[in-house]
Amino acid sequence: MLISQIRNEDGSITVAVRLPGEAAHAVNGATSVYALAVEAANAGRSLKQTIEAKGLGAAVDLEKAYAEGRFLPPITHPDPAHLHLTGTGLTHLGSAATRDAMHKKTNEAAEETLTDSMKMFRMGLEGGKPRAGETGVQPEWFYKGNGTSAVAPGNALVSPAFAEDGGEEPEMAGIYVISEKGVPFRIGFAVANEFSDHKTERVNYLWLAHSKLRQASFGPEIRIGVAPEDIRGMSRILRGGKVLWEKPFLSGEANMSHSFANLEHHHFKYGLFRQPGDIHVHMFGTATLSFGDGIRTEEGDVFEIEADGFGLPLRNALAIAADEEVAIRQL
Repeated sequence: MLISQIRNEDGSITVAVRLPGEAAHAVNGATSVYALAVEAANAGRSLKQTIEAKGLGAAVDLEKAYAEGRFLPPITHPDPAHLHLTGTGLTHLGSAATRDAMHKKTNEAAEETLTDSMKMFRMGLEGGKPRAGETGVQPEWFYKGNGTSAVAPGNALVSPAFAEDGGEEPEMAGIYVISEKGVPFRIGFAVANEFSDHKTERVNYLWLAHSKLRQASFGPEIRIGVAPEDIRGMSRILRGGKVLWEKPFLSGEANMSHSFANLEHHHFKYGLFRQPGDIHVHMFGTATLSFGDGIRTEEGDVFEIEADGFGLPLRNALAIAADEEVAIRQL
């Protein structure tokens, strides 16, 4: 089942659900995906059961809503500060190749010397999929921002004026809500663009944190439930309405060095991330970047990311923010 949110003219939200390939319908009495998820988590029922209990109403034309710019992120929080955008890297088979080239040490003592990125990747290969009852190696982890950095499908991803680059990262994102008892519940997975500044990251991998403090987009729909073992998608960039770059990407545990469960454990092991009522959108990494193929994005380029079984494509144009002076004042 796929679930999404449409903004109405009066400011209210229509929650739409559908099966892949079928028409969408509004969920009766649902004011938001967040409200539905919290209700389900606190009641100890599945989201599917909660939706079925409410019943479905009028048909919703998702393509028309997309064209009219009325999609919201597929989950939002009434207070954006309580939605957390985070991610992990070096989690996919092959993902170390681009990263290692970006971070290659210029003063290697020997050919066999591994970069820190390659060491981290190898740790994941060796310990990222622990057996039941065991804890695997922790991954690279980064913070992107809160709900103010979440961009709706169809809206522009805005790169700061000080950024060196603004490039796409086609990923799967896990969507979670924390119950009133502090228990994390996974709603499902969505296609995401973990928008990053790869030129800044390339200068020194210790600037990874800076390169990730950017907006991100996910959706338009969340696939409720567990993720398939093998996820196949396509990432492309359009310039002037024509395809500039296009490449398939793989995700799912069959194509990863870490299990989703291991990545989830190392995020939610922190009590900070188990605060009742919070939302978490956690992006699981990728092995496919246009930056790695020498593409340099320009304002007006359109990113398009899609994956089989995850609903409508995620589209966002690239915009560049105007320069602004930030003055620190003394109280």
